[in-house]
Amino acid sequence: MSEKKLRLIMAVVGVCVTGINVGVFRWLVLGTDPCTSWIVGISNIFGAPYSLTYPIVFAVLFLIVFLLHRHYLGIATVINLFGIGIIADLTLALMESLFSDPSMIFRIVLLVVNVIVLSWASSLYFTADLGVSAYDAIALMAANEYKIAQFRVCRVATDIFCVIFGFIFGADIGVGTVITAFMMGPIVQFFNENFSEPLLKSKRKVRHLR
Repeated sequence: MSEKKLRLIMAVVGVCVTGINVGVFRWLVLGTDPCTSWIVGISNIFGAPYSLTYPIVFAVLFLIVFLLHRHYLGIATVINLFGIGIIADLTLALMESLFSDPSMIFRIVLLVVNVIVLSWASSLYFTADLGVSAYDAIALMAANEYKIAQFRVCRVATDIFCVIFGFIFGADIGVGTVITAFMMGPIVQFFNENFSEPLLKSKRKVRHLR
């Protein structure tokens, strides 16, 4: 498999798994991830469904990133823009049909797993470098282009803003929101350094040996 194909697979898997994670967060009702809280807050303001609000908001962010640092945009950005809202809604409907009365222990365990898997998925499509979501690009630009702070610090800052916004406008804020806001940035960076980046480096080594 070529490095280009590997990057594409990493990007598609990362985006699709992220959509599933968002749907699971909404089903758990233990607090959505910060970005989802922000989108839900906007949805509540305008009385629009999440699957409609998501692409509209991200289209605006897309334009901002395009004007400032368009190299963060790519095929994964497009998949993210049109896919995550739909995948999240489908996942939510599926979880509601499969589990009618989950125990609190099950929900907490699934919450922890979901945060880890979401961080892994984000790391995959960040490292694939075929475009990230416009939301993710904000923290990346702050860290890489404007040197405000390390990525994990910038990510925590953008997440906290979204949590506060979501709380004000009626999004489901809970322990899951807090855990994601403070932990996702560091966990993503861990997966970047210990999984995603080594995965691509190993592919380069194999290609070089050939």
